[in-house]
Amino acid sequence: MRVLFTSLASVGHTYPLIPLALAVKDAGHEVHFAAGDAVHGPLETHGLNPFRPADSFYEIYAEDLAPELARLKPDLVVHEWGVPGAAAAAHQAGIPGIWHGFGRLFPAGIGLELPTGNAGAPGKAHFDICPPSLQDKDFTEPRIALRPVPYSPPAVWSPPAARPLVYLTLGTAFGTADLLTTAIAGLAELDAHVLVALGRVRPEEIGAVPDNVTVESWVPQADLLPHVDVVVHHGGSGTTLGALAVGAPQLLLPQGADQFANADALVSAGAGLRLLADEVGAESIAAHVATLLPHGNPDHRAAARAIAEEIGRMPSPDEVAHHLPEHAERG
Repeated sequence: MRVLFTSLASVGHTYPLIPLALAVKDAGHEVHFAAGDAVHGPLETHGLNPFRPADSFYEIYAEDLAPELARLKPDLVVHEWGVPGAAAAAHQAGIPGIWHGFGRLFPAGIGLELPTGNAGAPGKAHFDICPPSLQDKDFTEPRIALRPVPYSPPAVWSPPAARPLVYLTLGTAFGTADLLTTAIAGLAELDAHVLVALGRVRPEEIGAVPDNVTVESWVPQADLLPHVDVVVHHGGSGTTLGALAVGAPQLLLPQGADQFANADALVSAGAGLRLLADEVGAESIAAHVATLLPHGNPDHRAAARAIAEEIGRMPSPDEVAHHLPEHAERG
């Protein structure tokens, strides 16, 4: 089979598709990936044949992809939730298409078209990487369970040896120096090592940090997560699912997009805590993380581990890729 993957040109939208794309390639299928130039690096590294359709840099519209479908003639298009135009193009070309989620079904009003109803290709199947217990109960579209597998570009790196380890990240889109410095001030007071991924914030905006804090512009998150005890973050879907996959409890500081809904779901499941903007301070962050550390309340860690076990029972990318011809018939 020739399979075309397509996504918005951002880490949060492209990286969730890479594990399945790699599994499809390893299964012997020909893989191509349509996305803006910003995410071509890791796709090229893995031989996923990335290209930029038409003049697309971030979004992809149906008219951008239509000529590429005529050129490539794929047997299946896997289009993530952020590119309904790709779903529409596949539908118009008579090519089977399957949606690929990046987490829970995101709420309306965050700037993305919901991949349900009349969004491009109504009634099409979805590769759903959200564990069923956390998925939005109103999401009733046909679903193919797919285990969420964290992805980071290959790197030579090792985590700090000190334990317990608290990982702080605000992602690549919403982080601010003020919030990071506030969180660092609180977390530094704990008996833990704190590893901070700055994202878009420059190191000079943070300044000097205590000895038990390590600041990096970027870390290979997929390699790091199995070593962490608590994750403090913005509530992005990738970090939320990545931490859950390793059974790590989380403190969410939601800033926008789908992050508030993710935080609500995590708190309801008992696997984490949340602080809203008017609740955030160094002391409140420290107090909440102390509760989540191994010597704190065991209930949150137990809930996170239960979801990790649920994720572990979901079909792996290799299993799903093995059945890809059958799934294509559902598209």
